[in-house]
Amino acid sequence: MDFLKALLDQDPAAPRITVYTEATGARLDFSAQTLQNWVAKIANMLAEELDLEPGDTIAVNLPVSWQAAVICLGALARDIDVQLSTSASAGSETAQVVFTSPERFEDYPGRDVVLVTEDPFGRGVVESGGTLPLGAIDFGPTVRFYGDQYFEPTTALPELVLTDAAAANPDSPAGHAGQAHSGHGGPRVLSTGWRDWASFRANVLEPLALGGSAVVVSGLADDSRLEEIRANERATELR
Repeated sequence: MDFLKALLDQDPAAPRITVYTEATGARLDFSAQTLQNWVAKIANMLAEELDLEPGDTIAVNLPVSWQAAVICLGALARDIDVQLSTSASAGSETAQVVFTSPERFEDYPGRDVVLVTEDPFGRGVVESGGTLPLGAIDFGPTVRFYGDQYFEPTTALPELVLTDAAAANPDSPAGHAGQAHSGHGGPRVLSTGWRDWASFRANVLEPLALGGSAVVVSGLADDSRLEEIRANERATELR
């Protein structure tokens, strides 16, 4: 799978996505190798469990979390379009499948819905003590069933992310992708996450595509807390 090959070749063990969940105090690191495993599992689940083909669409209506991030990456690897929003029901009308929180299930009557908890370790609805509604798919235990190798052809992440961004704005970091992705490492971007696809692309996808990493702070964090995290994580940018 070529999707994350550049990051794996550069350093498979270095943290590429780091997620702080301020509500619980959790901090989780995901290396390129760990991301590769999640991407493969999700791409396989999209193909085999949900019967989605390249060019189909999913809606990811979830709070900022590592689960939302890896679902988006797995969809990209499968060449699935993503309608991303942290707001319930937003932008999901044309999606074949909706990934959302258990408390938002009733917002999608008659839809194919995958329920994703905010459990820091990825436990499912039932594993977290909840009840799975009739007709819903429990993301945690379902995705773990699938293999961590994906054998379909994939496009490398830099080709997916940087080409259009560089063409749209040659003076942006993406416009200097060749220099930034030369093996010396890219930016380590700290942000409070995303609201939609554009902000997810800027705060997570572009740093990864440039050979860098993303630090995401989910939940309320004031300026002093963000500066503390920035110093601890040695982030090069705060967005």
